[in-house]
Amino acid sequence: MEITWYGLSCFRLTEKGMATVVTDPYDHRQSGFGPLKLKADIITVSHDTPNHNYLEGVQGQPYVVTSPGEYEVGGVFITGVQIDGHQAESDTPNTLFVYDFNPITVAHLGDLTRVPTQAEVEALGTINIALLPIGNVPALNAARAAEVISLIEPNIVIPMYYGTPDSNSNIPLDSLSKFLKEMGISDIETLSSFKITSATFAEETKVVVLDYQTS
Repeated sequence: MEITWYGLSCFRLTEKGMATVVTDPYDHRQSGFGPLKLKADIITVSHDTPNHNYLEGVQGQPYVVTSPGEYEVGGVFITGVQIDGHQAESDTPNTLFVYDFNPITVAHLGDLTRVPTQAEVEALGTINIALLPIGNVPALNAARAAEVISLIEPNIVIPMYYGTPDSNSNIPLDSLSKFLKEMGISDIETLSSFKITSATFAEETKVVVLDYQTS
């Protein structure tokens, strides 16, 4: 499968023969990034705020998932689990989504603001790839993000929702470097997208950093 990042919490997940998923499309007028020009079969929205719910940024007639539950669309099984609210802007619930592309599972953790309980982690099931917020406002900071990784134990971690040269300065997000320092990583190569098969997974958790793309 292939995972492409477009800034903030917006990703495109693709696998041959299965539905294409776009996560948390943002309103470019507020995000600082350029307009999204994506197509998708499925959109998931972790919570109802402009940097995560801009459905107009995605073309086609996608199936939209905005709440906890179990869904199956185009061969992709989706499980939504509500963990906590988006405390900085409202009491809007935050939903974590797990996408089962069989055999690879990807978890999008939305704007997770606290370390989940063991019971909440177990509700997510086995996670191969975790899309993890690290920017601290309002999401996890670097230390808490590292703690979440130790609980979930994914094979791959892809950081998201952190400060970049194009992100809006009105959103004071932490930089990637704080997270890498917390993880003990001094230097890392960035990728334009991440392509993976189940056969390439290693036992030890690996951090993969993506360059955000313009669509």
